Amino acid sequence: MSKLAYVFPGQGSQKVGMLEDAKAALASTFAEASEVLDYDLWALVQEGPAEKLGQTEFTQPALLTASVGLWRLAQQKGAPTPDVVAGHSLGEYSALVAASVMQFTDAVSLVSKRGRFMQNAVPVGGGGMAAVLGLGDEEVKSVCGEFTDGEVVQAANFNSPGQVVIAGQRQALEAAIKACKEAGAKRVLPLPVSAPFHSSLMQPAAELLEGALADVTFAPPQIRIVQNVDADYCDDPESIRNNLVEQMYKAVLWSDTIRRIKADGVSLIVECGPGRVLSGFNRRIEKSLTSYNLNSLDSVDSLDSLENEVSR
Repeated sequence: MSKLAYVFPGQGSQKVGMLEDAKAALASTFAEASEVLDYDLWALVQEGPAEKLGQTEFTQPALLTASVGLWRLAQQKGAPTPDVVAGHSLGEYSALVAASVMQFTDAVSLVSKRGRFMQNAVPVGGGGMAAVLGLGDEEVKSVCGEFTDGEVVQAANFNSPGQVVIAGQRQALEAAIKACKEAGAKRVLPLPVSAPFHSSLMQPAAELLEGALADVTFAPPQIRIVQNVDADYCDDPESIRNNLVEQMYKAVLWSDTIRRIKADGVSLIVECGPGRVLSGFNRRIEKSLTSYNLNSLDSVDSLDSLENEVSR
């Protein structure tokens, strides 16, 4: 029997003006988030400036709120409840809200703090990230492993076959970019982020997040969830909480996550949130999977087709 999964995107899927067509439908969700944040989140998303929306502290609640808003609309419309949920980095918080592990307002507060903690862990300009295209996972890890003295550089996101993101301090990152090219990478693209996320350099941020997470109530998931740190299911609230701390300084195992849910019978994946980044990854990971993008009001209105895709 085929199964359905929902996946939720992380940073990089945001843009000024996203979901403009869904203003009325998403108004209550954005108002809820704005009350927690004490600023008008919808105005920021629609009017920018792009530089502010692109700051981690603001990007994270914006994408969380957009994704949860679309999820709520889908459920209100009577879309099939997924068998599995997962999220890429920040998107894991959207997945946890969808699975009723945490309340939306708690998640909004957490990701706003998470963004600040991540940004402040390394001085601006002191670190960054780059996407390595055309090298295997082990090759990238091997290249990063050559830089064992001095500055840090590590594999941070295993996004799809032939795409691994590395993160580290500036000099080590630049050296690793050069080494990856020499090892045969087709391209190495510096990413427009201001800190080396999902690397050991995020340990200070993880410690602060651990304190913030301690104040939040976690419940057993009502939908099965696969987490980033080990690409495995977790149903224990305390383990889920601990995994969120580890996620800050460990790599996102996205390729393994998609392979895991495919092996468990998932045939259709809905990317719930702005953009199409994860759908692109997923097709490269498992070509047999069918993808659907839930990223606009029109796409919500077309959800009836999912009933025919998923066998119950």
